[in-house]
Amino acid sequence: MPEQGLMIVASRAVMGEGAPFSAARADTGLPLDRIYRAASAAQVDAAVAAADRAAIAFGDSAPADRASLLEAIAEAIAGTGDALIVQAMAETGLPRPRLEGERMRTANQLRLFAAVLRDGTFADIRIDRADPTRAAGPKPDLRLGMLALGPVAVFGASNFPLAFSVAGGDTASALAAGCPVVVKGHPAHPGTSEIVAAAVAQAVLASGFDPGIFSMLHDAGIAVGQQLVTDPRINAVGFTGSRRGGEALMALAAARPVPIPVYAEMSAINPVLLFPGRLAEAADEIGASFVASLTLGTGQFCTNPGLVIAIDGEPLDRFVAAAARALEAWGPGVMLHPGICSAYGEATATLARHEAVVAAGRGGSADLRATGQLFTTTSDAFLSHAELRHEMFGPASLVVRCRDLADVGRVLAQVEGQLTVALHFSEADHAAVAALLPVARRKAGRVLANGFGTGVEVSPAMVHGGPYPATSDGRTTSVGTLAIARFLRPVCLQDIPEELLPAALQEANPWSLPRRVWGGAG
Repeated sequence: MPEQGLMIVASRAVMGEGAPFSAARADTGLPLDRIYRAASAAQVDAAVAAADRAAIAFGDSAPADRASLLEAIAEAIAGTGDALIVQAMAETGLPRPRLEGERMRTANQLRLFAAVLRDGTFADIRIDRADPTRAAGPKPDLRLGMLALGPVAVFGASNFPLAFSVAGGDTASALAAGCPVVVKGHPAHPGTSEIVAAAVAQAVLASGFDPGIFSMLHDAGIAVGQQLVTDPRINAVGFTGSRRGGEALMALAAARPVPIPVYAEMSAINPVLLFPGRLAEAADEIGASFVASLTLGTGQFCTNPGLVIAIDGEPLDRFVAAAARALEAWGPGVMLHPGICSAYGEATATLARHEAVVAAGRGGSADLRATGQLFTTTSDAFLSHAELRHEMFGPASLVVRCRDLADVGRVLAQVEGQLTVALHFSEADHAAVAALLPVARRKAGRVLANGFGTGVEVSPAMVHGGPYPATSDGRTTSVGTLAIARFLRPVCLQDIPEELLPAALQEANPWSLPRRVWGGAG
């Protein structure tokens, strides 16, 4: 008989009470043996109620205690052994080295947020002491600290089943902020989600924190997600996925009697600008490295380069030819699940039929696998046909042939908000880069030189976000230490007696947090 899969409600494993479903092998489309059941409405309510009950105490807990929890979760995930990797390989089609590296990244970003908590600067504590003798009138005692928003709903991503899913960056930063988390697992990899969620629950139960701070719910449809986003006890949402899915969640959140923020990473084509000097000296080299980035993860990274902008001419022809040769040598790649593969096929077929587009390169044929594809068009066509600016999620890219640098600028100005913009240039191109860098900075959350956006460093200085529709809020990032700020809000306490102040704002500073102080002595 098929094995029954479990989910987590308030850090304890339970069987779902809703409709049954199973995952499929990414490489064959055949169903896997384990059967899962969606969470019932009552189970969703129980998970949110538990998170709500735990919220105040967890939000007011010592940062060092939350840091220890994150470190324990990291150790538990690192200790999942081969079972997690084998399950994820079957459900996602991703290779073992990629998944082993992603597990390490998942653990490391949990440890990074633990370091953020121990550092304490995230709390941004500001104390302006009272001055009862001020000539203009008595000045009150003012103390600003950061308050955890409360329960957060996190939606697991399909393309990063570990680093952006159950215990990924959204969950890590929300827990670091002191927010209980209810995860809606991705239906394409429920077994992977189950193993990771069990590891998180194990660490929570051993921590002494209220078990309500973590739940992971299954659902193959949209009912659980809708119930989470519309529940008045949920105070924020973290999402990585399609623009359609992100915008649907944003609409639900905005329609609530009390709207809440949805931090959604949604859509990007990550333009690559090839400047004349660099292109003339290294067209073949750039073409080969471009395809390596384009096909990385079978083109299923949110930072894969889906658009190339350059001046038309012999150097660009050499780049296109080199890229086409590299694509022909790249074998078709397994996609995360049949639905993504089907959507990719439809998007590339639509582009191939477009009257203003020329197919420039293509990999071999495949069944349930993506073939790499390269297209070209003119700047005039790109500017006049909005459909040429749509994301093709997979290993496909469009090259825009421009007349001159001014034309390159017009094309860049027309693209929507992006996660990344890559600039390839030599020293001879510095003047041209200086003219276009201000535009690039306004289009993306990260601008990089002589490289490609794939490969997002988990770092205090990283920005993995960008103007809409790359993300729903271009002021935020989902990777790096600044991600914690999404789940905190500033609160000022005025003239509150010392014995009633939260520990972070007490004059004695029992947690030894860094703070900025104005007025008074000391």
